[in-house]
Amino acid sequence: MDKIGFGIIGCGVISGTHRKAIEAVEAAELVACCDVVEEKARAFAEEAGIGDAWYRDIEEMLAHDGLDAVCICTPSGMHSEHAIMAANAGKHILCEKPLDVTLKKIDDMIAAAKENDVKLAGVFQRRTYESTKKVREAVRQGKLGKLVLGDCYQKYYRSHEYYASGDWRATWELDGGGALMNQGVHGIDLIIHLMGPVKRVSANCRRLVRNISVEDTATAIIEFENGALGVLEGTTSVTPGQGCEVEICGDKGTVGLSGDTITKWEIEGEADHVEAEEKETEGTASDPTALQATGHAAHVQDLCEAIIEDREPAIPGSEARKAVELIKAIYKSSREGGAPVVLPLSYVDDGPGID
Repeated sequence: MDKIGFGIIGCGVISGTHRKAIEAVEAAELVACCDVVEEKARAFAEEAGIGDAWYRDIEEMLAHDGLDAVCICTPSGMHSEHAIMAANAGKHILCEKPLDVTLKKIDDMIAAAKENDVKLAGVFQRRTYESTKKVREAVRQGKLGKLVLGDCYQKYYRSHEYYASGDWRATWELDGGGALMNQGVHGIDLIIHLMGPVKRVSANCRRLVRNISVEDTATAIIEFENGALGVLEGTTSVTPGQGCEVEICGDKGTVGLSGDTITKWEIEGEADHVEAEEKETEGTASDPTALQATGHAAHVQDLCEAIIEDREPAIPGSEARKAVELIKAIYKSSREGGAPVVLPLSYVDDGPGID
């Protein structure tokens, strides 16, 4: 088939990364964009070189000639609505994290994709890093022995101005939460990807610095289904922002990741795999606009191949759902004073993290 035509729904901060990702993939082509703010849509189309192929109405964009797939870059709480519209129009979907802010809405979009026989892929670019693949392979091959601990620390900085930059930010309805649902969802997906499913969690979420309705700081103790334990920390209120740190320990070895860099590789009988600690991708620890497009390009490439080969994407909707479910369990535990919460959750547990 010819190049797969992509449209971008939502021309905010993250849309530029999706544009660069599409431009980097030979099999993909940006053919349209849409935003309810005409000035944003027009300016994005001009910068992207797609002429007058900009829209304010999503349904009109979905009828654009040559459009095969969409990148959903709207506020998190609108993802399901827009994904279902795209699926009903027969378009494949690459959706920014999180898939949406409630499990019910996520399940609705997964069902719509299945009913319309289109691909639904989630964005978690940390899974695409070579360092992540190397660590995951070591874990899967049993090189660390019996898994004992799996920890993830995400210490970010987001200013008051960042939260004031959009009326959807830091709201339960459209952002779905704070430090965990917006920023921390990446590391939470990563620790699940590396360690496996979570069985139980006990947590506390707080507003400690920012004047927002959602959490700016959270901690959790987790128990994985394989019996290992772990710690999660997430915040947007420390100075300076330090990014995402992961450490996995077994009875035969320990590995550590910082951003896209392996910082610890201490495994019996294994050579040292520690890399130069450049942390190129961790500019987002303090600046959300510093994100590189490499990981997103890998997602675009994968979706194109999934469409051509008629297979599931590397991160289908069912997989991207897991991080949101764990965050929801963390929020439920915090509402209940840190009481343990057992997964899986029901829809009635789709509440906020703090009252």
